[in-house]
Parts: sequence; C-alpha cells; structure tokens
Amino acid sequence: MFSAVAVIGVLAVLVVIGVAVLAFRTREDINLTPQSSEKPDWVRHLPPPETLAASQQDGDVFQIFDHDEGERVAAPFAEQIEDILRAELAKDPHLQALHVDLGTAPDGSLEIWLGKEKFTDIQSLPDARLRAAFAEAVRRWQEHEG
Repeated sequence: MFSAVAVIGVLAVLVVIGVAVLAFRTREDINLTPQSSEKPDWVRHLPPPETLAASQQDGDVFQIFDHDEGERVAAPFAEQIEDILRAELAKDPHLQALHVDLGTAPDGSLEIWLGKEKFTDIQSLPDARLRAAFAEAVRRWQEHEG
C-alpha cells in the first residue's frame, strides 16, 4: 500500500493544483486600480499644443511630454514648459539661437540650462527677453493646466 510520504505527496500536489485553478479563475477579479471614476491630474486633459507639436515633429508617438536625445531629464511638467518656452523662443530672432534645457536636480529642484551654464531660477537668467519668454511659458502652462 501507500506509504505516509506518498499520501502526503499526493495531497500536496492536489493542494497546489487547487490553488493554481483558483488563482486562474479569479485572476480577472483582482483590480489594482482605485474604485474612483476621477482620473489622476496628469490624464485629465491633453498636454500643451507645443508638446504635441514637438512630439509629432520628432516622429514620436503621443506622450505627455517631449524628451529628446541628449536632453537633461526633467519632471513632465517641466518638459511641457520647456516645449512652450522653445515655441516662444522661436518667435524672437534674438532668442532663436539660444539652447535652453530644463532639468531636475537630485534634490528635486528645477535647473535651467542655458547652453552649458546652469541657473536655479528665472530671475538669475542673464537676458530680460529670455526671462520674459520663460515667465510667459510658465503662465501659458498654468493657464492650460487650470
């Protein structure tokens, strides 16, 4: 007859099969998303038109921000502001040649890169027209998010 070890082995296999079948049948019953009809802030509306245009120009698929090769990584809202800022700079012949890149510092603060020079706030930027364009980009982003 069966030994005690064989009986325990058969029971263990049956338990494992039972658990697997139960898990398979209930796999669709598990919902890891909150039971709220309210969407998170970042999916409530499309990104700014400048971000959509920058993504399409690069041939990228739709995304909430446009991050190009060689750019510093920044929070999505900062990348969106950067897209708006670049559109503002393109309108001004004096500012068109400037390379502005926004990044996020290790401490989470914003970095503004003008070429290879780093600034930590808008007021420290060396050009009044650049400060005005940056302020306008922030204002337009806030208006879009509002």
